[in-house]
Amino acid sequence: MKAWMFLRRAALLALAGALLGLAGCHTVSGFGQDMSEAGHAIKKAAE
Repeated sequence: MKAWMFLRRAALLALAGALLGLAGCHTVSGFGQDMSEAGHAIKKAAE
């Protein structure tokens, strides 16, 4: 019975970690695109 509870908790933690990891990658990717667009805007303003 204890083994079942351990496996259940481990699976839930792994799932939560995977979801947070995917969300973090998406956020970092979006931040990179925003910074790139800001760089292009500054470059155009300087010209």
